[in-house]
Amino acid sequence: MKRRLPLVSALAFSLGLAMLPQAQAALPFGAGSDIRSLAPVLEKVTPGVVNISVSGSKVSRQALPEPFRFFFGPGIPGEQLQERPFQALGSGVIIDAKKGYVITNNHVIEDADKIIITLIDGQEYEAELIGTDKQSDIALLKVDAKNLVEVEFADSDQLRVGDFAIAIGNPFGLGQTVTSGIISALGRSGLNVENLENFIQTDAAINSGNSGGALLDLDGKLVGINTAILGPGGGNIGIGFAIPANMVKSLADQILEYGEVRRGVLGVMGGELTSELARTFGYRSQHGAFVSQVLENSSADKAGLKAGDIIISLDGKPIRSFGELRAKVATMGADKNVTLGLFRDGKEQQVEVTLSRADEESIQANTLNESLEGAQLAQTSSEDKVQGVKVAEVAPRSPAAMSGLEKGDIIIGVNRQRVKDLNDLRQIVQDKPEVLALNIQRGNSSIYLVLR
Repeated sequence: MKRRLPLVSALAFSLGLAMLPQAQAALPFGAGSDIRSLAPVLEKVTPGVVNISVSGSKVSRQALPEPFRFFFGPGIPGEQLQERPFQALGSGVIIDAKKGYVITNNHVIEDADKIIITLIDGQEYEAELIGTDKQSDIALLKVDAKNLVEVEFADSDQLRVGDFAIAIGNPFGLGQTVTSGIISALGRSGLNVENLENFIQTDAAINSGNSGGALLDLDGKLVGINTAILGPGGGNIGIGFAIPANMVKSLADQILEYGEVRRGVLGVMGGELTSELARTFGYRSQHGAFVSQVLENSSADKAGLKAGDIIISLDGKPIRSFGELRAKVATMGADKNVTLGLFRDGKEQQVEVTLSRADEESIQANTLNESLEGAQLAQTSSEDKVQGVKVAEVAPRSPAAMSGLEKGDIIIGVNRQRVKDLNDLRQIVQDKPEVLALNIQRGNSSIYLVLR
């Protein structure tokens, strides 16, 4: 299945398999195996990677000429709603053979009415959707089938740049295809693919149709779920991205336990650590997450974090960027106890933090929509005059501030739909409308702000 975004399209595979001669001796196969070939490993794991075909219908909006608008019934004025059928292809990975659980990308199955999984031997099964997480682009499916083969999870935090990687998927609907390469980079973010970004980058050849496929290590263990590529027209240019296996496993476990993802939240605002910021605070590296603000009564506040801290590790694993920190915290789940490594006043120290649940506390508004970046949103309380979503903080000179949002505003409606809480707001903005018409309660006045 293919996603078209600025220079980014859905992850997939191309034909072919090659290994550099000088790397052959490093392949970790057992005694007596053919170290000149990946076939022994692939024979075990390829049955665990499936092809996915979906069908359904999508509602599209078409602008109507002014003279005809009167004749149409309820709906958005000036627009006609049209339902159009669609079909698409993607890939998936079996993560539990006994229970039939299959992981894939949310964008592969989004809006699908019917999901068909095809095994490597050609058998087809209709799949049930168990749950999704749109922000991290993960979906969990279930099939009722026997004799399935699962792919074992690896610890993706142990990956190093230069490690060999194998990609398996269904490019352009050709059928299962294998390619190989290396891990090109870790902790990639800022690609504008999804809201939570902590990608593994690989040069394994991938093309449209392989979204949801497997990225494996040379032991045949799952290190990531292929999700996007950087390149015009959906073709391979050697820059592909995968969601780390540790994130995938945490999200799948939450969906199975709770029926949803219970997103964790730290309660800080900040940004990437630039060389200028690092020098200002006496830090010699440019890897880390800079904390510009700690929200009152948040998990971070209770743990003693301060503005000006540089977060350099999470549970002993290095943090390369603020985007990586946000993605890891959000996908670890609420109520998790984590250890943060900090750089403060020229010294490194550690603090213990218990993550709060996102919908129980305030959230960063840019996780909902980019035009709200810089605003911190929270549930209203019994002390507020109206029910809605309260603007707890607005960063100076941020997009939210430039749009006219002020601290204390209460969002009671968006695009003519009532907003009572953060979940209402999420539902309205999840389709990323081009314009957000916010109905704001400001003091005793009700006003509208239009954000583009």
